[in-house]
Amino acid sequence: MTVVAVPGTTGTTAGEQVPDPPARGLASRLVGWLTGRLLGGLLVVVALFWLMPVLGLLVSSLRSEADNRASGWWTVFTAPAQLTVANYENVVRDEALARSLWNTVLISVPATLLVVVLASLAAYALAWIDFRGRDWLLLGIVAMLVMPIQMALIPIAKLYSVLGMFGSIAGVVLFHVAFGLPFGVFLLRNFFAGIPRDLLEAARMDGASEWVIFRRVVVPVGLPAIASLAIFQFLWVWNDLLVALVFAGQDNQPITVALQSQLRQFGSNIDLLAAGSFLSMMVPLVVFFSLQRYFVQGVLAGSTK
Repeated sequence: MTVVAVPGTTGTTAGEQVPDPPARGLASRLVGWLTGRLLGGLLVVVALFWLMPVLGLLVSSLRSEADNRASGWWTVFTAPAQLTVANYENVVRDEALARSLWNTVLISVPATLLVVVLASLAAYALAWIDFRGRDWLLLGIVAMLVMPIQMALIPIAKLYSVLGMFGSIAGVVLFHVAFGLPFGVFLLRNFFAGIPRDLLEAARMDGASEWVIFRRVVVPVGLPAIASLAIFQFLWVWNDLLVALVFAGQDNQPITVALQSQLRQFGSNIDLLAAGSFLSMMVPLVVFFSLQRYFVQGVLAGSTK
């Protein structure tokens, strides 16, 4: 029987064993082990330094004002009796901070939902509906991405004064929606454009309308990108200080402005500020980790075939 050798391989007869790869030497194994251990240790050290301010903020929020003034937060490891939840009770009872937390929810949730819904509809139209001026409209949206927020503060403030919206929650929400839509449309349009055309054509052949295709085909497929946009928009709005500082009224201030005001008035009131800051930080973390699976899918979309 003739054995045909495939180019790039060694011809072997049936029953002949393929030789094992050469064993790694002691030096090679030692280098690999040290490299892996050193890299893992370095990543652990970086993570600890990264989390150190968060840990300090948490511990400071659980210590009394007297303890915070007397010693550093790290002394709690030798005196755990310092820990108390009284600071969080004071934050909840503080009318200004409690109202500011609720105002932040009233601003962040509508601003996120409106951007996600409007950007999804616009992105689908720009990706799969052919109409006159579509490409020029997309170029205009891309151009709006480079416009800094600071350029629009004074013109929008004058417009809000004329419309009677200055200092209202609705004004802050509309500003965030207006500046969140260009990025949302651009992000979702690129994702929706990668959906196979045959999938949409099959739905059209079955008699589905554009709305049904969007709701039952595009949204389920594009859920990772939509969740990524929701995370980006929510984090941006929740942590915003500049827009709220300009457009929010005294009774409509979010938590960022309220904490900045407390810091200016009661700079030594670390216990109250630390508890309020940690509560403000926990909500975005909960939202992020709740949607983390979709966020990773959206970031990795298109990286593999």
